[in-house]
Amino acid sequence: MTKKRCGWCVGNALYEHYHDTEWGVPVYDDQTLFEFLLLETFQAGLSWITILKKRENFRQAFDDFNYEKIALYKQPKLELLMQNPGIIRNKLKIASAVTNAQAFIKVQNEFGSFSNYIWKFVDGQPIKNTVENHKTAPPTTALSDTISKDLKKRGFKFVGSTVVYAHMQATGMVNDHEIDCFRYQEV
Repeated sequence: MTKKRCGWCVGNALYEHYHDTEWGVPVYDDQTLFEFLLLETFQAGLSWITILKKRENFRQAFDDFNYEKIALYKQPKLELLMQNPGIIRNKLKIASAVTNAQAFIKVQNEFGSFSNYIWKFVDGQPIKNTVENHKTAPPTTALSDTISKDLKKRGFKFVGSTVVYAHMQATGMVNDHEIDCFRYQEV
């Protein structure tokens, strides 16, 4: 008997593995939260599968998503990244990785961790939604609007409400697994 999965991932082994092991699992670790934030900002306007296919290239290009190193990137490194065919070579998104790493560190300094900051928006507990079909899940919510505005106020770039909601889904702040998906109760 095959497991029932969310419809968005069915038929692609990489998507299915990501869905089965990562998507929607609550993440409280700052390093992982930054990784997803960086990847989500590069995903803006593209499909998530495009980013997943390039994830290891991003990991290599961006020093294992080490936000302390990324915050110190200078123009020569940015130019090198623009030449890297393994990542999304968008000048503004590459520059935003540095800006976001710097803002990320400021948030850590203010709240003790980025996790403390981001999870306070949901009182530290995932919101469990009742999505019957992934096509009916919202791309944004009032909460993602609020978080997006706050992140922008703190200097983050490419963190519109859609990007923020995708980040919330990926890091388990919201459980948007379809209710008949085997992962719905697990996460």
